[in-house]
Amino acid sequence: MYFGENLLFMKVIFFGYIFLVSFLGYSQTNKVLPVDESFKQFLSCRDFTISYNEKEAYFTIQNLNETKGAIVKAEKVKDEWKNFEIVSFSGEHRDIEPFLTPDNLRLYFSSNRPKDNTTEEGDYDIWYVERASIDSAWSKPKNVGSPINTQYNEFYPSLSKNGNLYYTSDKFTTISKDDILLSKWNGTTYEHPIQLNENINSKGYEFNAFISPDEDFILYTVYGAKDGLGSGDLYISFKDENGEFLKRKNLGNQINSNRMEYSPFYDKVSENLYFTSKRDETKNKKATNLSEFNELAKSYINGLSRIYKIKIDIKELKRN
Repeated sequence: MYFGENLLFMKVIFFGYIFLVSFLGYSQTNKVLPVDESFKQFLSCRDFTISYNEKEAYFTIQNLNETKGAIVKAEKVKDEWKNFEIVSFSGEHRDIEPFLTPDNLRLYFSSNRPKDNTTEEGDYDIWYVERASIDSAWSKPKNVGSPINTQYNEFYPSLSKNGNLYYTSDKFTTISKDDILLSKWNGTTYEHPIQLNENINSKGYEFNAFISPDEDFILYTVYGAKDGLGSGDLYISFKDENGEFLKRKNLGNQINSNRMEYSPFYDKVSENLYFTSKRDETKNKKATNLSEFNELAKSYINGLSRIYKIKIDIKELKRN
């Protein structure tokens, strides 16, 4: 989802939010951490997807007013993320929200880049690049096309192992806000998209969903929810024995803050939940000189979009 300057992030704080502290799906000793200290070099970054061998990751960097975005690749060297570079197909338009498919041979993303036979930037569509192997170069971007892309905005693609595509759309704003849609892959083409059930979507904002490879759970953001901690919170929903998503659960204040949390990605290998947050620890810290003020402004948890991680136990979350 695109967070432009016109979107008001209303804070809905409830006195009882402290009771959301735990689903026991993550230990009280587990803490939200910066994804890596090397990411501090980026003033504003968001979205995160990692390869199954844990050796490469892709994420979005953007300017401070979030009008410019580019997709960056990073390589893991001795447990540290290094060798950052803008990917070959990005940097000119606003490319955001990369997602590596489970086989790592396609990278999907959202972009306002021009369509075929045009030069003007337009609405946000879902695009992808592909490669023959994980060591091969990426192809030129291809538009996913109809029935997924429309005259409206499509954001945050996430695919299961069978090719089913989950994404965010603002197509239904006459009856709701942003919703999460599913387009099933039938082996030949994508079928007409459907909205997920009322346990996921509502009349408000639901967006930026990560679907597990086996489609047994979904992680996503709900904005302004009655049981939220403020702004947008991360939620999880599991499927029942009939394949229907159950009522969503707030992930609690060990993960969520009173600021925006969004763009989740769960890595089964490391059991890390990666997500973006605009949390801020600078508000109540004193700066007595310019040097101290600049240090606060440049600190990682400074209210700008940053990528974080926390280790969670999905099975334990489901039991609770």
